[in-house]
Amino acid sequence: MACNASKTHLLRAIAKRGYATCPRPVGDTSAVSVNVLENKLVVATADATVPVSRVSVVLGAGSRNEAYDTLGASHLLRLAGGLSTQNSSAFAIARNIQQVGGTLTTWGDREVVGYTVETTADNVETGLRYLQDLLQPAFKPWELKDNAKTLHNQLDAVTREQRAIELVHKAAFRSGLGNSIYIPRFQLGNLSTESLLHYVANTFSASRAAVVGVGIDNNTLSGFAQTLEFPSGGGKAASANYFGGDARKDTTGQRATVAVAGLGGSIANHKEALAFAVLEQAVGAGAATKRGNSSGLFGEAANSAGGSSPSTVRALNASYSDAGLFGFVVSGDAKDIGKTVEFLVRGLKSGSVSEKDVARGKALLKARIISKYSSDGGLIKEIGRQAALSRNVLEADTLIAAIDGISQQQVQEAAKKVAGSKLSVGAIGNLAHVPYASDLA
Repeated sequence: MACNASKTHLLRAIAKRGYATCPRPVGDTSAVSVNVLENKLVVATADATVPVSRVSVVLGAGSRNEAYDTLGASHLLRLAGGLSTQNSSAFAIARNIQQVGGTLTTWGDREVVGYTVETTADNVETGLRYLQDLLQPAFKPWELKDNAKTLHNQLDAVTREQRAIELVHKAAFRSGLGNSIYIPRFQLGNLSTESLLHYVANTFSASRAAVVGVGIDNNTLSGFAQTLEFPSGGGKAASANYFGGDARKDTTGQRATVAVAGLGGSIANHKEALAFAVLEQAVGAGAATKRGNSSGLFGEAANSAGGSSPSTVRALNASYSDAGLFGFVVSGDAKDIGKTVEFLVRGLKSGSVSEKDVARGKALLKARIISKYSSDGGLIKEIGRQAALSRNVLEADTLIAAIDGISQQQVQEAAKKVAGSKLSVGAIGNLAHVPYASDLA
């Protein structure tokens, strides 16, 4: 059955009048246009560096919305980007998008799931036709069964570091934000078509969604967004509650990966979230060069712990709409990891950040933001997540100015907030020498 989008006068006129705006110079950041439709759907657009149009539909359907019996539903929503919908077969979607040289990708986290179509400017009508289809997934039982191996492969590909981060979220929030972005193995083959469609009906809501584009006119994208049909439902995610504690997974081997975190900043408090972002860069967001050592407080703490083999450490900063986590992730030899964790926790609880560290953190954070906003691929995700969660998008210049306005005192207050909170520990590997959260209090 043909998609309704192809029947609208709006999309038929796109090819005639041209779709993308004039490309901006490579490396420059783009201005962002934002407007909110009557149904509360947010539309945001920016210029592109090349004559390629990227459009994303971002939905508030991340894993925090899952109940116990629907754990893994958001993972299957990401998988659904390659499955049949109620209007088009999986073959038709792949064939027609590929024939115009386009791509369709899916992405997501604990709060959102996004579908992004990328085509040349003169073929964007084809991409939008099938992007619209994805709001009406079918979850045909035989397709879910045929893709079981894909889910297994995706779970096997999850790194130790990412698994430790999933565990520390579980320890911190238990449910909601504690739900993993990956389907648990006990749920493989257990999620029925009916339960997945019920999840879609509860989470696909215009008031919790955004349509964003790079290399597309705002008026045109707004016209497309008005043709989208969302389920009449759309419940809100439960508020996050922080608990703290432990989540551990013992495995064989001689190494361990440990994530330790306390309370961080939420997106709702913009200044606090920026202070934590500066703090992340100041204490050590990771090595600046391949196989290099992490700089900042965490790098110094890891080096002071010594050990027979070097460990790798980076700061962990996760900001969500109503909560956040801040801490570190460290990986090292199992017999040395306990001492390394203790040294890092001392640094985390010291709540001390020098003026020099803050200046370095600001410079690094501004460089990351400029890099995201000057790349079309990075920009589409950045404005998509902002639009879906905060219902607004900040331009690069505004963010840079806000970072410059963050004081050393605000960063110190962020560090003290972590230091004064109950810790959460997520660990995987040989955990014989890994301390529990109560040992680190």
